Amino acid sequence: MKRNALVLWATITCIFGLAYHNVAQAAELKVLTSVALTSVLDEIAPMFEKVTGTKLSINYDLIATQRKRILEGESADVIILSRGVMDELQKQTKLAASDLVNVAGTPVSVAARAGAPKPDISTVEAFKQTLLNARSIVYADPAKGGASGVYFARVLDRLGIAEQMKAKTILVPGAQAAEVVAKGEAELGVAQGSEIVPIAGAQLVGPLPGEFASMTVFTAGIGAGSKALDSAKELLKFLTGPEAAVRFKAKGFEPG
Repeated sequence: MKRNALVLWATITCIFGLAYHNVAQAAELKVLTSVALTSVLDEIAPMFEKVTGTKLSINYDLIATQRKRILEGESADVIILSRGVMDELQKQTKLAASDLVNVAGTPVSVAARAGAPKPDISTVEAFKQTLLNARSIVYADPAKGGASGVYFARVLDRLGIAEQMKAKTILVPGAQAAEVVAKGEAELGVAQGSEIVPIAGAQLVGPLPGEFASMTVFTAGIGAGSKALDSAKELLKFLTGPEAAVRFKAKGFEPG
């Protein structure tokens, strides 16, 4: 009788142990990241979920918006933003005490409508003339905090043509520049390369030339309040692995 009771207890313990394991495996990770990563993470997420059983709840927004939310107290299991912002969040103790991981980089680039002749942006002077000759141009509104828009506004100032470009400039709130170009509503666009490559009807002309070349490096870290450290570390490892690298490259990124 005593032996049977022990066997029953062991069986129940095993069942509950397996159930706990399955619940843990089916845990959900909250991810805060940039809209520039939307196309690639939407492909990578199902791959990670299939391999690990862990669901990903991904929130995309402008880097500046995500930074503000986190500094104001919001947290996540995994945060993926630009390197400079991640360094700042680490100093502000908004991230767990672990190393940051560079996931991928994407250059600020020029977009044109698919099928149209590619404009000359091979040198700084050629790029300047192309901008001046363009009928219209679209990029992210710097006032909204889009990284490529903030950067490109500075480029126009340094080129000395900011005032000349105002009348033919279209500003969008986020990562829609390539879509506007694809619709024929603007002749040229400036955005992250990763925001151009996935858009049907738009073509990537190339990165900004010479001294204006700029690579946005996206870096991942674990949120300070995460209760799923093991799963979060697993995601960081997956994002820097070979399967993810193929997807990043196909979407206009340079794997980290």
